[in-house]
Amino acid sequence: MQRYFVEQIKQEQFLITGDDAKHISRVMRMESGDSIICLSEREGAYLCQLLEVSSDEVSAKPMEAIDLKTELPVHVTIAQGLPKGDKLDYIVQKGTELGASRFIPMQTSRAIVKWDEKKSRKKIERLQKIAKEAAEQSYRAKVPVVENSVSFKGLIEQSKQFDQILVAYEEVAKQHETSQLANVLQTLENEHSILVVIGPEGGLSEDEVCQLEQVGAKICGLGPRILRTETASLYVLAALSYQLELLR
Repeated sequence: MQRYFVEQIKQEQFLITGDDAKHISRVMRMESGDSIICLSEREGAYLCQLLEVSSDEVSAKPMEAIDLKTELPVHVTIAQGLPKGDKLDYIVQKGTELGASRFIPMQTSRAIVKWDEKKSRKKIERLQKIAKEAAEQSYRAKVPVVENSVSFKGLIEQSKQFDQILVAYEEVAKQHETSQLANVLQTLENEHSILVVIGPEGGLSEDEVCQLEQVGAKICGLGPRILRTETASLYVLAALSYQLELLR
């Protein structure tokens, strides 16, 4: 059954506009009386019956509340060094499927890619759309937020708000470090906030790693192999899901 995240509620009806309204009316060719699932971060998830359908606006009546239990029990923010090409699209899409709560594109010293203000705004809009579509596909109850890009200094300033900071660093992986991530996973509690820092293709510099250590970050190898930048955050999210959802 089709799922749509909805922000507008009027007279106990969900109102769907924009691309989603076009998708319901033109692509799915739904009509009054058909059923969809509407998700609102404020109101929750509901099985709904369509009342009126047009390409501009669709109204839907809530029929039955649905108890979704599809969110990770912890809040995971992925701070990703800007990668080349469309890798960030992939990271946001798959990271959303695996349960990330937030993404922060990050400018680091070894990042080849540079975003100006105009380019950044357009890319964030695109990435937020990718996150929404992935959240609908993967039965998420919430759409992750894609933040504006930040400098490395800006990330350090934000780091105090997190319960744990994990840094994927290939140099400790080359030294066969495998225990740090496992140790952190065993200490996590529900509702903890976790910042996962991933460098771009060239990795994080030694100075950047030192700055992160100074604010309490745990420097981790992700298993015995060296992972690509677009794989590292997905490894951590999968490990979190296994530890906190499957084992518990």
